[in-house]
Amino acid sequence: MHYLKGGEIVVQKIGIRELIEFTLRSGDLVAQSRSNHTALEGARIHRKLQKQAGPDYQKEISLSYETTLDDQAIKIEGRADGVIIDPDTHAILVDEIKTAEADFADLTQDALTRYWGQAKFYAWILAKQEKVDQVTVQLTYFQTTTEIITRKQQVWSYEDLDKFVQDVLKEYEFWLHLRSQWLIERNTAASRLQFPYADFRAGQHQFAGVVYKTIAAQKILLTEAPTGTGKTIATLFPTVKSFVDNKVQRIFYLTAKTSTRAVAEHTINDLRAHQAKIKSVTITAKDKIAFPVPEGYPAGHSPYTDGYYDRIKPALKDLIAHEDNWDRATIEKYAHKHTVDPFEFSLDASLFADVVIGDYNYLFDPQSYLLRFFANPQPGNVFLIDEAHNLVSRSREMYSAELTQAPLKAIEKNIRGQKTQAIADLRKALKPLKANFKKLPTLLPEPALDEQPIADLEDDFINQFYQSQELLRDWLGQNQDHPLHEDVLNYFFELNSWLRIYDFYGDNYQTIAKTKPTLTLALRCLDASSYLQESLHKGDATILFSATLSPLNYYQETLTANDSDDLVFRMPSPFPLNNQRLLITNYIQTTYGKRAANLPKIITALQKMIAAKTGNYLVFLPSYSYLTEVANEFQLKNPTVNVIQQDTYHDAQSRQEFLDQFATTNTETLVGFAVLGGSFAEGIDLKGDRLIGVAIISVGLPGLSLENNLIKDYYQAKNHQGFAYAYQLPGFNNVMQAGGRLIRDATDHGIILLIDQRFASTRYQHLFPPHWQNQQQVRNADELAQQLKLFWESQS
Repeated sequence: MHYLKGGEIVVQKIGIRELIEFTLRSGDLVAQSRSNHTALEGARIHRKLQKQAGPDYQKEISLSYETTLDDQAIKIEGRADGVIIDPDTHAILVDEIKTAEADFADLTQDALTRYWGQAKFYAWILAKQEKVDQVTVQLTYFQTTTEIITRKQQVWSYEDLDKFVQDVLKEYEFWLHLRSQWLIERNTAASRLQFPYADFRAGQHQFAGVVYKTIAAQKILLTEAPTGTGKTIATLFPTVKSFVDNKVQRIFYLTAKTSTRAVAEHTINDLRAHQAKIKSVTITAKDKIAFPVPEGYPAGHSPYTDGYYDRIKPALKDLIAHEDNWDRATIEKYAHKHTVDPFEFSLDASLFADVVIGDYNYLFDPQSYLLRFFANPQPGNVFLIDEAHNLVSRSREMYSAELTQAPLKAIEKNIRGQKTQAIADLRKALKPLKANFKKLPTLLPEPALDEQPIADLEDDFINQFYQSQELLRDWLGQNQDHPLHEDVLNYFFELNSWLRIYDFYGDNYQTIAKTKPTLTLALRCLDASSYLQESLHKGDATILFSATLSPLNYYQETLTANDSDDLVFRMPSPFPLNNQRLLITNYIQTTYGKRAANLPKIITALQKMIAAKTGNYLVFLPSYSYLTEVANEFQLKNPTVNVIQQDTYHDAQSRQEFLDQFATTNTETLVGFAVLGGSFAEGIDLKGDRLIGVAIISVGLPGLSLENNLIKDYYQAKNHQGFAYAYQLPGFNNVMQAGGRLIRDATDHGIILLIDQRFASTRYQHLFPPHWQNQQQVRNADELAQQLKLFWESQS
């Protein structure tokens, strides 16, 4: 089976290193260092060693070999660190350079097998090209902590190299065949797949068609589709149909919340129920899915990581043969069965998945994206980005970092009075860090402020951090059994993360110094759009969709940097407009200074809403403190009404218990109070009589903060829309999301009550989507009661 695209055969590429890692890796799963500077330092060491190797040493030699495996065109490629070809004898030496902290004598057999294997593959290609009978393979190992260089050589005949390569390719071909046979089934099923529900909703068929055409044209599409319109199936169905003829190889369905990932899983199951062939994996965060280590295991070891690579292939074969839906429960089941780490198991399984479901960070986060897919992206990836409005703030977080003084002080306290050589070395490593934190207060323009922006940091200041990073790396490598190793390692990771983000620093950043609760140096990204755009281009096509992408030009600028090649689409609401009534209390003010005086009016408005019809209601407020104030006053004035409140530390169970109380069987009114922008304001589905009214108190402006003000100043300078971009639009998005909880189906009916006179102003009216035009402004409580009465009478 050839990979065809546009009628042409596309050669599948695989790196030699990746090929060796997949086929030859064995032994334990070792935690990977989160150091970002290691790769940069490794490249520097490579260049240094290459330069010292002499004039005949050819560095970074690109090598490739094209073949056919399982009837697929494959190009295997890589770069040898160094090659020496004797001009007289044509003798060949291939040099493979590796750098790490461990002593050469401590390298595992697995590591050595992979290092030699990579070099031998390069040697085989060169022997084949140069037609020589043997090649000398050299492994040059640089220990970073001591700078000791170890060189080992092996001489291999072409015959033995050829046998080694053929064995590797045979092993890889087994897995390639497993995947290609499945793709035949998958693509054949996709060609026959019909829409899994009785009918398309109004506008849904058009949306699905736009998605299909976007994928074919390899574009980026931003789509606003009102809540309840079936966005998940409208995006997944045409993308799965695009499996036909290998237009798409793999789908990444990325979300911000667990609840929306569950919707994607259910939708894929519906497609399977209609004969689709789809293997999907849900990647659950490592800290949530990790198995507890049994008592008695030494630190850094567990039965699930020790010998992981010796068991992972049988585990994968078992999973692939017997399951298509690799959700969390399934991953855990097979991970227990084969005693493998569940998180790493899900990542390894993803290589054989048609759909990968997970968090935004697996594509967009510069420190946790999926290297196996996006370090060297292959053609055929399509990204479906659900609830894309969340990506604006999430991306700023991904490209921001903080470095705090508290861990440094804790380490200094623990080493006080100790005089060992290890402690002396640790003090030396921490000295540049300590000096920077001592200097930081002198950089504050206003020493009395707890938080403030400061000028861009000088190179000398940043270099102090790099000095500590290098010295701490050395210390950690030399003191792995030291009692403080874990504390120092955690702080080392924090420093690495900060420096990794500093690499991105530019005009779209601001440095912030905080003095409380501990001295902190923060790098805050104000605009991550250019980084998001770079990530999106790692796929052939992207669909960004949400119920709230208004105004579209705001999201084009904040998500894709206003790429002129982007496509936009607004899907009309498929539900009868008369099923919903939007009422605006033009007589109530909720600005901070007016809240206390208007509280009685707010309580009265809520009383009028629930008095008009018995049922279940949700009331949204912009903060927990305001929620508590209003909810307590409402309960005091209405002691017989069943009132529930969203708590500040709700877990999955308490969240579900909250939602379960919105039952169709309720015979008395229920009023739930929740926070705008919180877990009940989006991603929940209370159909029919489970919810008949939503009240939203205030326009949802984010709280005043230094960071929001910096965002305001940034966009004011960039496009004169500072207040809108920092406060108004993010707040109104939360309002629209909360309002979208109401109408989920064509048979739903209900009231949206907007309690704030600002909603009647031109500033907000022009933001209202088309399905919010059926509105009425009321001037007092009596008019509100009359409009509520008229609406419910019209629905009977």
